[in-house]
Amino acid sequence: MTRPLILIDPQPRSLDEIFEPKVWTRLERLGELAIHDGPGRMPAERFESYLPEMALLIGQSDMPKARLDRAPDLRAIVNVETNFLQNVDYETCFERGIHVLAPSSAFAKPVAEMALGMAIDLCRGVTTADRAMRKGDEKWLLDGAKGCFSLYGARVGLIGFGDLARAFVPLLAPFGCPVKAYDPWISEHYMAGFGVAAASLDEVLSASQVIIVFAAATSENQGFLSKREFDLIAPGSVFLLMSRAGIVDFPEFLRQVESGRFRAATDVFPAEPTPPGDPSRRIEGLLLSPHRAGAMRDSLYEIGRQTVADAELVLRGLPPLSCRRAQRETVLRSRSKPIERS
Repeated sequence: MTRPLILIDPQPRSLDEIFEPKVWTRLERLGELAIHDGPGRMPAERFESYLPEMALLIGQSDMPKARLDRAPDLRAIVNVETNFLQNVDYETCFERGIHVLAPSSAFAKPVAEMALGMAIDLCRGVTTADRAMRKGDEKWLLDGAKGCFSLYGARVGLIGFGDLARAFVPLLAPFGCPVKAYDPWISEHYMAGFGVAAASLDEVLSASQVIIVFAAATSENQGFLSKREFDLIAPGSVFLLMSRAGIVDFPEFLRQVESGRFRAATDVFPAEPTPPGDPSRRIEGLLLSPHRAGAMRDSLYEIGRQTVADAELVLRGLPPLSCRRAQRETVLRSRSKPIERS
């Protein structure tokens, strides 16, 4: 019996980055592996030679209709970058029953953990006090806590209620925070199952002491948090940007924070790496993180675990369970910026 052909073209990930040895062993048992682990993508001529026999594609390779038509045995595409990119003919995949998958929840827990830590930092002014003390400008005791507040019982607002937000909400349980969330793609009933109240964007912005952006980038929300929205935020609040920089009007975001209206943190930037002279580096009220919230070794290994778990199911003719599946109603709206790695 011929073993299924699994093509692995993982860049910008590397094999060692996402597959721990025991998981790689499981993948090897599933079929014949055609691997490209060098710089860039697999050369087109080599890639296309595998199309007639390919059963699984693990990677971010372009899959327009012409390529899909030459891959009659293809059962699933797993994007190990973890985003749904606009380089796949999704409609053809839906028509043929080809699963398009992304192990996007791999980063949910570490990003949630980082968001909690940064929220506490901003609420209590931890980094601000540290910077002041290192310069000899610190204020002591109650004088040093001006403008600070406790996360216990604080009103929390979430923008976006996907994997990241759903991992974050349980971390708030010990703090007794009332939580509201805005997400036009999620029902009020679904949010209520997590103890979260659905709310309008304006209500989340105006009524929350702690605002956290977890929303994915879509065709509808590019730069949708701009001056009007930032002006709704109550003075003295804290604002965390944990998902995608393209969601906010970033220059306006920086102006608002520099004005001192609210304190903020960001893990993402319009250009990464951020240039040395970028204005974000000099704003005192802004807590900076160089896109490292999800950057944990185990998170990357979780990409491989989810990929192999679903590959095992798909090759047995069963539906995938671990990865997120592309949905006909929403996938074409995705505007995630591809990861670039030299």
